[in-house]
Amino acid sequence: MSLPAVAIVGRPNVGKSTLFNRLVQKRVAIEERAPGVTRDRIYGRVEWTGHSFWLVDTGGLTFEEDRISREIYRQVRLAMDEAAVILFLVDVRSGITPLDYEIAEMLHRSEKPVILAANKGEAVEAATEAVVFYELGLGEPKVVSAAHGLGTGDLLDAVIKLLPAGETHPEDEDTLRVAVVGRPNVGKSSLINKISGMDRVIVTDLPGTTRDAIDLLIEHNGRRYLFVDTAGIRRRSKVSETVEYYSVLRAVRAVEDADVVLVMLDATEGVTEQDKRIAGIAYEAGKAVIIAVNKWDKVEKDEKTTDVYREKIRAELAYLSFAPIVFISALTGKRVSSLYKVIDYVAEQHAMRIKTSRLNELLDDAVSINPPPAKKGRQLKINYLTQVKVKPPTFVLFVNDPALAHFSYLRYLENRLRVEYGFEGTPIRILVRRKKGAVQA
Repeated sequence: MSLPAVAIVGRPNVGKSTLFNRLVQKRVAIEERAPGVTRDRIYGRVEWTGHSFWLVDTGGLTFEEDRISREIYRQVRLAMDEAAVILFLVDVRSGITPLDYEIAEMLHRSEKPVILAANKGEAVEAATEAVVFYELGLGEPKVVSAAHGLGTGDLLDAVIKLLPAGETHPEDEDTLRVAVVGRPNVGKSSLINKISGMDRVIVTDLPGTTRDAIDLLIEHNGRRYLFVDTAGIRRRSKVSETVEYYSVLRAVRAVEDADVVLVMLDATEGVTEQDKRIAGIAYEAGKAVIIAVNKWDKVEKDEKTTDVYREKIRAELAYLSFAPIVFISALTGKRVSSLYKVIDYVAEQHAMRIKTSRLNELLDDAVSINPPPAKKGRQLKINYLTQVKVKPPTFVLFVNDPALAHFSYLRYLENRLRVEYGFEGTPIRILVRRKKGAVQA
């Protein structure tokens, strides 16, 4: 990463995610009173007094021996290894606990700069009560209230002082944001791990392990990519936990913030109804889309298998007929490296802009070959076509009466645009307008 990282660590339920959201200034990490909610590392960028750094939220440490607790511990250690500074968060209301002592011991061994922050310090007597944390041997506890924002400015000042000099440059504006979405257990985290070349995200065979959107910044062939691994999106009827519900919102927001959406399918299961719903989120958001068919190594194949499978996907996801299909194995790494080329290509198509003069040449040709049909004796008259935005490519068709523009004719014009200019991997929006008002096609 070009920016230094600051990791927030602590036992469960001390307010790490609340502090993270306060400092990042948006609700990125899930906040829930139940302990153990944040399990993977969550990244967010913090700007303060002209400096920038990545803030990393981590799961609550318990040092227990169950599977998830061990994975959380491993992820916290990875976050600490990446971090230039560690924020150790404790709870001033409950005072020092045995877990706090154990975490402090671990931090002493890390030899990383540590800032001790005593959270939930909105009460008048908090400063006096926080004195007890000197026993942890990590210096003066900085009293803060993440929920109310008290003391966070002083806390950030302390962080900035400890950051390495000359490493606070902002990330490249050309960084491509790629959201990886799909049902639980289709291999999203395994793909991120394979891309990163290290165990970056918790991977187990338990569906729904990833609850938050996880960011991974990668540089490949001189270009930067921010991959966002999202929680598996379940059917609404199966979203029973509050935490699960917010995880789905994170995935939807990750799609909204993305340039490219990688929709992952499980090759052993085919396209399910839930796959269609998830892909629809990306389509409705107007994002560039790639369909990645994972676990291709587990499918018995002959010379026709790929073509047959591709045809089935096209039939089930007809509204994504423009999206390229890539067959991969996140487990073995088969064709994973080819994703970069496809991502670059669809991102370019998503941002393509066509001159109005060229559009109207295409329009004249299209109308001469296939004139617009009349409706109740009234003829649609098309004046001209112009592109008004990119991401997704959006065009305005000026006509005498938008009510006469049938969707089938607009689809015909869209197909002509694709034949002439490609626009592979991106939806196209055509708005029909006259002088007053507009109707979206």
